Amino acid sequence: MENRIYNFAAGPSMLADEVLIRIKEELFSYNDTGMSVMEMSHRSKVYLEIFEKTKESLKRLMDIPEDYEVMFMHGGATGVFASLPLNLLKNKADYIVTGNFSKKAASEAEKYGQVNIIYDGKDNGYSLIPELKDLSFDQDADYVHLCANNTIYGTEWKSFPDTGNIPLIVDMSSDILSRKINVSDFGMIYAGAQKNMGIAGLAVVIIRKDLIREASKLTPSIMDYALSCKNDSMLNTPSTFSLYVLGKVLEWLEEIGGLEEIEKRNIAKAKVLYDYLDNQGFYLPHAQKDSRSLMNVTFTTPDPELDALFASQAGKQGMSNLKGHRLVGGIRASIYNAMPIEGVNRLVGFMDEFRKEHEQ
Repeated sequence: MENRIYNFAAGPSMLADEVLIRIKEELFSYNDTGMSVMEMSHRSKVYLEIFEKTKESLKRLMDIPEDYEVMFMHGGATGVFASLPLNLLKNKADYIVTGNFSKKAASEAEKYGQVNIIYDGKDNGYSLIPELKDLSFDQDADYVHLCANNTIYGTEWKSFPDTGNIPLIVDMSSDILSRKINVSDFGMIYAGAQKNMGIAGLAVVIIRKDLIREASKLTPSIMDYALSCKNDSMLNTPSTFSLYVLGKVLEWLEEIGGLEEIEKRNIAKAKVLYDYLDNQGFYLPHAQKDSRSLMNVTFTTPDPELDALFASQAGKQGMSNLKGHRLVGGIRASIYNAMPIEGVNRLVGFMDEFRKEHEQ
């Protein structure tokens, strides 16, 4: 498309051109209705068809079993991890802290019950994912919580712990739909939509039905999972346009070959970038090799001033949002599903030019 840049933002992130083209085509009049999806009543027949189609597409693409509910909620992933203890924490829960958002999730849960931090990667600068054999769980815990991919630090769980009869709750905001997973391994999966699923304003929750029970009396109605399921995510007006965009993203993913195909693409993209990083001495990757994310690649130059210059000059060459998060600085390239390999190749080419110019 004309004037498009390679957007390496961690979120909201880029959308595939194919998705944007379809949205543009339908923006003023969806399906000959004479109105935009943004203008439709969420109770109208036309919109309910969009809603159901989107939900069924997600179930099909992720192979979600029948004993799971899909909820569309407000507040993004932050809203979900804030509501999680109100719905599932009765006595205590285990939290694994591998980055900023898992730490925030644990802090929210501490308001309502006992939280056991069974691992905290603070001492290693959140540069790695713990080995599964080093984790032990409280068998009386109501659930175990972790964050699958850490956008700020560039680490990702390659496999997940077996928590036995304790439900495993996972924030997959930044790697959902990027690879095949077995939904049955989890008690609940949740994700903000604005990285791999579409645009901001929507959170997706996939929860095993037996975990949906009476929430704490403190729980606002809009955060009550049982009420949300009973009302099919329409206790109030859902984020209608965000849901519609999610549907378009799911269509695109199915058309290109589903999660198997996108996983191959994501592995190939990450390999190009990590291979370059591993074969030079100018840039220093943050994440340890076994823990590297396929979605967020974090690294630094030898000097913070060079980091800033890198991001600035890359922007002038059509590659935006490469500045690292304020907590860690450096450089971060987010290469979600919609980032084509051409964008990664362009970035590596620029990295090499920048290195040759500034390497001492």
